Amino acid sequence: MSLFITALIFIFVAITMILLVPIGLLAFILSLCGLRKPMRIMIYMVAHGWALLLIKIIGCHLTVKGQEHIPKTGGLCFVSNHASIFDILLILALVGRPVGFIAKKELALIPVLNIWIFLIGGLFIDRKNIRNALHTINSGVQRIKQGSAMLIFPEGTRSRGHGLLPFKSGSFRLATQAGVPILPVAITGSYDVFEKNYRIVAADVSVSFAPPISANVQGDKRKEISDQAYETISKLLEAQSAR
Repeated sequence: MSLFITALIFIFVAITMILLVPIGLLAFILSLCGLRKPMRIMIYMVAHGWALLLIKIIGCHLTVKGQEHIPKTGGLCFVSNHASIFDILLILALVGRPVGFIAKKELALIPVLNIWIFLIGGLFIDRKNIRNALHTINSGVQRIKQGSAMLIFPEGTRSRGHGLLPFKSGSFRLATQAGVPILPVAITGSYDVFEKNYRIVAADVSVSFAPPISANVQGDKRKEISDQAYETISKLLEAQSAR
């Protein structure tokens, strides 16, 4: 039965993403005609509603703390642990503002998904090509300086239930170059939703948002910011596991 439900949900995801593409593309075209801000909000609301609906259909038991710490406007960089592909849905559903994210270049090859990553403000990065990676980071920095929010997963890959992995060197470059606050995010239970057994289940999921950390630093101070964010997320994960 769980395999059947999993198949149905994946079919639902594929069909709804395809059906919503024309709305997203229309909003993008209108944004090029001078309606950038309202259309960006519209695209986010579509993605936000879709994420909430999917979470409800799956039936996850969701616990959320610290949403009051999220600034509604201004440049911001969310920094989260990354256990599962489900984490993106949680962020879209819960942060309450448009947010893009840095995605690995391989996702640009997946039809429809690549369109939606682009529409919500995502950027594709090729970590093996330093020049292209720096160009992507610089594009993200400019967006943040203009008041946008971006999401990074500093572990560099999904942890797949192995706890909080070490943060990659340079992963905080996006925030520190933009000089905007970093908001740590801790997520537990998302790995159990699908990737643990490759069956979709209504798992217990917790998401905690910490107060923002100032990232207006230079040089060696960037390592301190990384360490502070790591410690904050680690403590939040411990608190979630203790409940």
